[in-house]
Amino acid sequence: MAFKSIKYLLAAAFSLLIGFFPNASFAQENEQHEATAAHHATEEPGKFNAGETIIEHVLDAHEFHFFTVGDFHASIPLPIILYSPERGLSTFSSSAFGHGGHEIHEGYKLEKNKIIPVKEDGSADESVKVYDFSLTKNVVQMFIGVILLLVIMLSVAKKYKTNGAHKAPSGFQNVVEVAITFVRDDVARPNLHGKHEKYMPYLLTVFFFIFINNVIGLIPGSANVTGNIAFTAVLAVVSLLVILFSTNSHFWGHIFWPPGVPFLVKLILIPVELLGVFIKPAALMIRLFANMTAGHIVILSFVSLIFIFGNMSPVAGWGFSPVSVAFSVFIYMIEILVAFIQAFIFTNLTAVFIGQAFESGHGHDDKHGHHDEEVFAL
Repeated sequence: MAFKSIKYLLAAAFSLLIGFFPNASFAQENEQHEATAAHHATEEPGKFNAGETIIEHVLDAHEFHFFTVGDFHASIPLPIILYSPERGLSTFSSSAFGHGGHEIHEGYKLEKNKIIPVKEDGSADESVKVYDFSLTKNVVQMFIGVILLLVIMLSVAKKYKTNGAHKAPSGFQNVVEVAITFVRDDVARPNLHGKHEKYMPYLLTVFFFIFINNVIGLIPGSANVTGNIAFTAVLAVVSLLVILFSTNSHFWGHIFWPPGVPFLVKLILIPVELLGVFIKPAALMIRLFANMTAGHIVILSFVSLIFIFGNMSPVAGWGFSPVSVAFSVFIYMIEILVAFIQAFIFTNLTAVFIGQAFESGHGHDDKHGHHDEEVFAL
């Protein structure tokens, strides 16, 4: 009973933490925007700013921007949904702010990619409180990922239902079956000790959801959803909850009273082991965020070199273009592989942590209760 109470208490505590992640992400993006704006203030007006351009493409926004030719901006505006107790509900397209977000619409304007209420003279109106429910490009793209996941899985399930499981797969079903078999045989079975079927729906959902969002994020102009720390944080928290609800008394016994070590060492090990419970999903969060963000930044950096050299000399810009494009294409091909690898690593490590949570220790512990822990590179 006490064991179950601990599990429910931990689950409740982390459910509360989920509510703080959007604010943490928002604060992070604000700091990045402020740093970008401060750096931009020191740059020469009209000159290409590689740092600002790269950060703008990596961060969330209120439109999908693909390219600009002269005064033509190929972009898809997204809906703005605001509620203010003083002004009521406001809904309009983000195109009302104009390209760059410099125009005022219905008493609001974009400042550092944040919508703020303004007075008639354009200055910020701090007496008005605004709740922003707008669909940003990260949110829209995440919905697209969910729809794609449902369409793919339901169409494959329909084929199995129609043809049966013993008929050879055909078409796109071949590709999906290979991925499902891979997750089952190389991820779930080796790590979940006979309980792999119970966790297959969750592991397959995580794998395909991350992979689909990784691949969509490679389309020029799309959002870098898996490179958003709030997105990876929610995935990590869900994994943590699954891990916690899979634990048994043996797991918590090793955490709060490590066997086979002197009492004074236990006093050191207990907080370390307890921290390890939270560090594992935190590593999942940071790994996915860092790898997907880094890949986008490298590609954008190579593309930016064309404009940096172009600012120095038009001849240098055109001359360096083939080199920059070649490197960009090369990194882009690697990113396709990374999209699969990162989905696999997140799913595999989640399976490893779940397996560690419910393993009994029989057959692995020696006579002193020592356990041969596997070592995983985080």
